[in-house]
Amino acid sequence: MSESVIITCAVTGSIHTPSMSPHLPLTPDEITADAVAAAEAGASILHLHARNPEDGSPTPDPDVFMEFLPRIKQQTDAVVNITTGGGHGMTLAERLAAPLRASPEMCSLNMGSMNFGLYPMLDKYKDFKYDWEDKHLINSRDFIFKNTFLDIENVLKELGEGHGTRFEFECYDVGHLYTLAHFAERGLVKPPFFVQTIFGILGGIGADHENMMHMRRIADSLFGDDYEWSILAAGRHQMSMCTMGAILGGNVRVGLEDSLYIGKGKLATSNAEQVAKIRRIIEDLSLDVATPEEARKRLGLKGGDQTTF
Repeated sequence: MSESVIITCAVTGSIHTPSMSPHLPLTPDEITADAVAAAEAGASILHLHARNPEDGSPTPDPDVFMEFLPRIKQQTDAVVNITTGGGHGMTLAERLAAPLRASPEMCSLNMGSMNFGLYPMLDKYKDFKYDWEDKHLINSRDFIFKNTFLDIENVLKELGEGHGTRFEFECYDVGHLYTLAHFAERGLVKPPFFVQTIFGILGGIGADHENMMHMRRIADSLFGDDYEWSILAAGRHQMSMCTMGAILGGNVRVGLEDSLYIGKGKLATSNAEQVAKIRRIIEDLSLDVATPEEARKRLGLKGGDQTTF
C-alpha cells in the first residue's frame, strides 16, 4: 500500500478534438490556467501535450510548449510531465523535440507499438468545427503508434541518461509490462518505476476489473517493491477504475485527455473538477493525497530546479 495517493492530471492530450467539448484547453493560456487549477485541486503531477492554438490540433512544436511550461512552473510546485507520445503521425524526433529542449523531471513513455483506435467516436460526433478533426478519427483505423525497442532505447538514452528525466511508463497491455522488465534487466531503467496501467483504449487491454487485477499481479511478479502503480481508464470507466485502483493501494490519473466527462452524460467543465472529484473519493476512503514533494521523493525525480524552462 502506498503511503499516499499520487494524483496525475492529463490536461489536454491528443485524442479529443475541439468539437467534442468547449472545456478542452487548447491555447497556451487555457492549458496554463487548467493545469494550475488542477494542481491547486490536488494533482501533484501534470501530464502535458501541446495544441496548435489556431485550430486545436495536436502539435509537437517546442515553441508552443515553451509558451506554457515556464508559466505553469512559476505558478505551481507540481511535477511537469511532458509527453513523448505526442499525437498520431508524429515522428519520434518530433515527439522528442519539446522534452529535449525542456529537460523535464518526468516524461511519459509508451512501452510498445500498438493499434490506437479512435474511430468509434465517429458514431457519437458528426459535426466538426475544423477539417482535421474527423480525419484524425478516421485515420486511426489504419494507424499504428510506433514505439519499437530501438525507439524506446533512444528515449531512455537521450532523455533518461542525457537529461536525468524519469518516466511514466505507459502500459496499455500485459506485454508492455514485460517490455519494461526487459529494459530493467538490461540496466537501461532503474527503480523506482512509475507504472501507469491503462485500460479501455481500443488496441489495448479492456477496462475490466479482472484485467486490473491481472495487470497488478503481473507487475508485482516482475517488479516486486520496486515500482509505484498508477491507474487510468478511458471515458466512462475513468472514475470507477481509479477508485478501485486507489482502494488496492495504487495511484491514479484523471484529466480531459482521458475523459471529457465528470458524470454520466455531463461534461466536465475543467480538469480541476475531475481532480477534485477523485480527491474527494480518495479522502472519503480515508486515504491521503500525495503532495508534489512526496511524489518527487517516491519517484526519485531530480527536482524542478534542474529543468531548462
